[in-house]
Amino acid sequence: MIYLIIVSIIWALSFSLIKGSLTTIDSNLVAFIPLGISFLIFLPFVKIKNISKNLITQFIFIGFIQYGLMYVSYIYAYKFLEAYQVAILTIFTPIFIVIIYDLWEQKFRIIHLLTALLAVVGAGIVIYSDQTTAGIWKGILLIQISNLCFAFGQVYFKKVMVKNSDIKSIQIFALLYFGSVVVAGIFSFSFTDFSSITITANQWLSLIYLGVVASGIGFFLWNIGVTKVEAGSLAVLNNLKIPLAILFAFIILGESMDLVKLTIGSAIILIALFVNKKYVTK
Repeated sequence: MIYLIIVSIIWALSFSLIKGSLTTIDSNLVAFIPLGISFLIFLPFVKIKNISKNLITQFIFIGFIQYGLMYVSYIYAYKFLEAYQVAILTIFTPIFIVIIYDLWEQKFRIIHLLTALLAVVGAGIVIYSDQTTAGIWKGILLIQISNLCFAFGQVYFKKVMVKNSDIKSIQIFALLYFGSVVVAGIFSFSFTDFSSITITANQWLSLIYLGVVASGIGFFLWNIGVTKVEAGSLAVLNNLKIPLAILFAFIILGESMDLVKLTIGSAIILIALFVNKKYVTK
């Protein structure tokens, strides 16, 4: 669980970083560069000699969905939304996780759904007064596509790794990044006008940070953490980054926030996590 908490803090900061410095660059390129950096970082650790072709294909597919499609839609959403709105709209990821997980298991565990809903309520309290206008519907749709892709990838990765416990994540993670780079590369080389791209030194630092820390180390630690918690806690921890992201957006970007709602919402999310740890054993 500590892995997921650490990554939540890292990702909470990334919302403000992306909105504050990278929205002037084509979003597809912003997705492609960090994922490419992440792939290069993990490439030296890949060991697939004794892994079946079917399993290799599954890992690439997971990366294609969880990181590739997710990141492309996620970054594009910043064209339409503020940083805190992007963070808030990830509140539905827990619902996607428990639905996908229980469909996969062909079981219905009410505690998973209830704690996921509790986490959504906690995050929802933070944004209760926010006015949703027609102008941000495209951003809302993009974030929900991102949420669904990220949720699906987490569940799929957890299932595969549980069945193949002899495989270390570090040995195959480059395969996931390879899948993501393929997706981001297709979008970038199809839609990016490279002749008009200008990237400043500060923007390069932001892209490198995303590639090494947020996407590279962050995605890696998150998926390790995914294999160590049950589905309910995983769903709740997907929302822990939201109040943190809003706090960073207020401090770094000066975006508005309601401290009382932030405190109450955060407390409810933590309660949901406690309920999972106390009453869910699988």
